[in-house]
Amino acid sequence: MNKLKILNDPIYGFITIPNSLIFDLIQHKYFQRLRRITQMGMSYTVYPGAHHTRFHHAIGCVHLMQQAVNVLRFKGVAISEDEENGLYVAILLHDIGHGPFSHAMEHSIVNGVSHEHLSLLFMERLNEEFNGSLTLAIEIFKGEYPRAFMCQLISGQFDIDRADYLKRDSFYTGVAEGNVNSERLITMLNVVNDELVVEEKGVYSVEKFIVARRLMYWQVYLHKTALVAEQLLIRVLKRAKELNSEGYKLIASKALTYFLENKITLQEFSEGTLDVFAQLDDYDIISAMKEWQFEKDFVLSHLCEMIINRNLLTIKVKKKPIKAENLEKYLEDLITDYNISRKEASYFVFTGDISNQAYQLKHKSINILHKSGKIQDIVKASDHLNIKALSKPVTKYYICYPKQRT
Repeated sequence: MNKLKILNDPIYGFITIPNSLIFDLIQHKYFQRLRRITQMGMSYTVYPGAHHTRFHHAIGCVHLMQQAVNVLRFKGVAISEDEENGLYVAILLHDIGHGPFSHAMEHSIVNGVSHEHLSLLFMERLNEEFNGSLTLAIEIFKGEYPRAFMCQLISGQFDIDRADYLKRDSFYTGVAEGNVNSERLITMLNVVNDELVVEEKGVYSVEKFIVARRLMYWQVYLHKTALVAEQLLIRVLKRAKELNSEGYKLIASKALTYFLENKITLQEFSEGTLDVFAQLDDYDIISAMKEWQFEKDFVLSHLCEMIINRNLLTIKVKKKPIKAENLEKYLEDLITDYNISRKEASYFVFTGDISNQAYQLKHKSINILHKSGKIQDIVKASDHLNIKALSKPVTKYYICYPKQRT
């Protein structure tokens, strides 16, 4: 069987699967599940084209990693065949632990279990199935491999993950401000003392990359409408789990029912639990919400109806923390209008905050290699005054409440 397939990607054109191991991992049911996990969660409520999946993204990352390996080898960086395969496997599987709608699961029906933890569990399971051929990839993924630049390619402030998702998400949302030149950035990569650097002539591309990241967070990832939709989804799952604990039986798939009925933390993620998690995808949640919008429970039915029909809460974003009296006013109005308890009202009236830091100083920094051999952090190497400003976190505060009854 020919396993060196070619895929047609709307971003990069034709992508070649580099070897049979990558092909077999792509064919595995754990990875095929990513076809049913939306890359951008609830962002489609704002950007109708944002229906691309984690599968798209992971394949794109492998393509960019192939480019990076070729560029670094051309510049004299020694990368063995085993290390090359390790990089491909690590970037292919870096998001395999994502649950339905990407991030909503982490804050609702599992307790404190991040997608990174689950990705590692999947990789360890696959390593058993593939007779230890993922061992090096797991070391790189965990940041434990002694050649630091390989770990930086998987997880850093300019890594292959970000190089793909900014360009891909920009394409599918139509937000041109996020369209970074990933290929040029990769062409400018080099390695000094096993640390990843960007050559001096790529400094403007790095500046554009950081600015694009900031704009994509405010315009897309933290867009207020997508934010309130995701908060509603989190509350749907929390309410369903709460009702289930009170003996209220809900219609749901077997996989979703398992997570509604059991308290799952990282310690409880046994092999059996991981197999059940591997059955979960966006369709379980959408199907459940289509049924739950007709349940008798006021909270669950209304939350589901809001998402299914995109009749969302009003959200106001402010530069300063929301005053307690404002929150109280909306709570009291809702309690009075619908004769519900304060606890029930709190599902529809709530506050929170969002933060955006486009570049983090002293945290896996982006280093620029000058022709003289001097290495500088991008903030010092750049004459773009905004780059330093973008290294400071910006926090905004929001309040959500029901639309006024007419």
